Parts: sequence; C-alpha cells; structure tokens
Amino acid sequence: MSTTTLSPSTISSTGGSTGAGGATRPSISGLAPAASDALDVEERMTRAELEAQQLERLQQTVRHAYANVPLYTRKFDEAGVHPDDIRTLADVAKLPFTTKADLRETYPFGMFAVPMEQVARIHASSGTTGRPTVVGYTKGDLERWAQLIARSLRASGIRPGMKVHNAYGYGLFTGGLGAHAGIEALGATVIPMSGGQTARQVQLIMDFEPDAILCTPSYLLTIADAMVEAGIDPRSTSLKVAVLGAEPWTNEMRHELEDRLGIDALDIYGLSEVMGPGVGNECLETKDGPHIWEDHFLPEIIDGDSGTVLADGEMGELVFTSLTKEAFPVIRYRTRDLTRLLPGTARPAMRRIEKITGRNDDMIILRGVNLFPTQIEEIVLGIEHLTPHFILELTRNGRMDAMAVRIERHPDLSREVCEAASVVLAKKIKVLIGSTVEVRLEEPGALPRSEGKYKRVYDLRG
Repeated sequence: MSTTTLSPSTISSTGGSTGAGGATRPSISGLAPAASDALDVEERMTRAELEAQQLERLQQTVRHAYANVPLYTRKFDEAGVHPDDIRTLADVAKLPFTTKADLRETYPFGMFAVPMEQVARIHASSGTTGRPTVVGYTKGDLERWAQLIARSLRASGIRPGMKVHNAYGYGLFTGGLGAHAGIEALGATVIPMSGGQTARQVQLIMDFEPDAILCTPSYLLTIADAMVEAGIDPRSTSLKVAVLGAEPWTNEMRHELEDRLGIDALDIYGLSEVMGPGVGNECLETKDGPHIWEDHFLPEIIDGDSGTVLADGEMGELVFTSLTKEAFPVIRYRTRDLTRLLPGTARPAMRRIEKITGRNDDMIILRGVNLFPTQIEEIVLGIEHLTPHFILELTRNGRMDAMAVRIERHPDLSREVCEAASVVLAKKIKVLIGSTVEVRLEEPGALPRSEGKYKRVYDLRG
C-alpha cells in the first residue's frame, strides 16, 4: 500500500515567542497571563481564519488516514463515505467514529499511518483488558506536541527561566515525557522527578525551589499532606502554579489545593489516543475550563447513545478528530469524557470545554440513580470538618446494590465533630444526588494515597 504524508504547508509547528505580559485579572500567586503579542499566531486568529485552516487540515488528515490505515479504509467504505465528501467542517459528521475497541483490534501498530522507520517514539496506555492502547509519533509529531504543551504551560502562567517540577510518570505513559519536552520547548528548566517517592518529592521541592509543579490533582494533595507530616507549611514553598490533569477534578478541588498551597491551579487536558497532555489548557486570566487548541484538534459533542452531534452548550460525550498528526491520525475518536463546548474567552477564536468531571465509563448506577465520583467530591469539599481523602466501595446484598463512602476524619478535630460532619455528608448525598449511602469515618492515614492517577471506586460486587 502506498504511503501519503501530510504536507508541511498543511501542518505547521505552533511556534511563537513566549514571555510575560500585564495581568488582566489578579492571580493567587501573582503570576501574570501572557501578553497578546507573546501568543502563537494561531491563538490570535479570528474564528473565520481558524475554521478555514481547520477545513484544510481536516481534508488532508482524512485523505491521509484513508490511504494509509486499513481500518479507516474499511470503515469509510462500509459507511459509504470518501475523503472527497469532506467539503465543509460539518461534513466530519459523515465519518464513522473511532473507539478504543478499534485501537485494541489493531494492536499493536495497525493504526500507524506511516512506515515504522518514520516512527520516532511509541507510547502506550495501561491495558486493563490485557491489551494497552498503543500510539506512535513521527519526529514532526513530537515537535508539535512539545510546542502545544509549551503553549499550555504559558497559558498557565509559566515562563521561560522558571523551574518546573515534573511529577507525571515517565515511561510508556504520555504524561512524563510529553510534559518534559514541553517544558524544555518553553525555555523553562525541567526537574524530571516522575511519580512516587513522595518524601523525596517534598525534599526536592524544598531544596530545588521550583516555581511550578505538574502532576495529577490527587497526587498534589498527597504531596501537601506529606509536607504537613514533615512539619512544612505547604503555603511556604516556592511553588506558584500547578498544572494538573490525567484525572477528572472539580473546581472545589481547585479551591482546596489553591488554599492549601497558595498557588494557582490550572487544568491541562489530553489523552493518549489523541496526543497526550496538551490538547487543551485553562488560561490563567480566566480559569474557566480548558481552551481546546483547535488549530490541531477538531472537537465535537455527541449524544452518547445515538451518536447525534449536539449543539455547542449541550452536555454530551467529547469526540476528537486530529488535524495535524502524521503517525497516528484519529478520526472522530470517542473519548468517553462528558462535557460541553463553550465559547472562547481568553482565546476568543478557540472554544472551551467545561471541566471534565465524569466519563461514560466512570458512571456508577446505584439502584437506578446515575452518579459520578466527582459529584461526591464536590459535596465532600463543601462540608467543613471533612477531609478530601475518601473512596467509594460498591457491594451487593442479595439483589440490592449498596455504596459506602469511606472518608478519613480531620486529624485536628475530635471524632465526635467529624462524625457529625459525616452525617451531614450522607444527608447531602441523598438530597443532591438521590442515593442513600453509608458513610464510614476512617482514622487519618487509613486510606491509600495517590501516587499518580487515584483509584476512587472499588467495586466489590463480584
């Protein structure tokens, strides 16, 4: 089969100068958003200019995938659609979806659209069913990825010359190495700590005095707890900003982390199948959900059951088509993330997504009521005297499902005070979500701590 490639005129790097500018809204740490003249050219486009670029890139990506990925050739033919049918951006809805099952079917390298000698790096997600999701990158893909992460970090207030503590896991996971390259591309100094070794993380933060930290939100909470245990005030460190991702987290968690550490906490969005971290990022001046870097990724929101495309502002499942990827183009990939598309603010031409607080496959159905772990987190963090350390245990008694919220009591408060707060938690879950749950108060330190992505739900129903 012949190989077609994406032309340089269609795919350009996201280069652009970086630097600090005047703040339009004060931040907790005093960081300033980037001045408009420091933004990438694409960040300053009008919506019309962006959509014209998107259409050109979409047409070439669809041709590239159809010509070089047998799965796409088959799926397009079965759907009766051809690359020449893509004449407008709305025509993307004619194309079939891509799912994680497709990626597992073509394991390991069947989704690659270039010869293996052009693949510069391979990453893979953890394989919960025995087969991980494998993704590949050309040298050009890696350069664009690094520039997009650099753009994301700049949007978060990180500037050249700052020291950045990278506590995302290195290895096959895209977070560590992806963030590492983006920090370097920005011109900042990377501290490649990786995940785990929490006591060591705390020591290096105190010794190296980084300006920023990259990790999951649950792991930053673990680090803050470890600081307290070591007699360190988390607000006394050099950290000014945290760029957090790889798991859903709420605005209540943002407020908890910002208050505890005296930092700005920003949401970076991405997933391995689409690129890795850096598909979108919140902007420091607004903190109102990640702006999607639409010059490289075309987002849609669909009804998860019917697959129908929903209008901007409607809640549904997020779908992505890559626009500039060479080795691993994805067409209408179903992320399972639940959100909605909103107008751009800090980057007016590029739409935002509401913070991801749930996934189709994270949803718990408890006696006919649908709920997400982040809903419990939101309630927990709104009740004084409770800690954010909790897990959910699902059990079955006969034919009835049950859920227990196991939550640690506050170490500085009496058990009686915390027991009263746990009663409030059970009542609020019943009123706000509609489910009756058992709340079990645990001693401080009794529950596992995150060293990366936190496992919140334990299904013991067998």
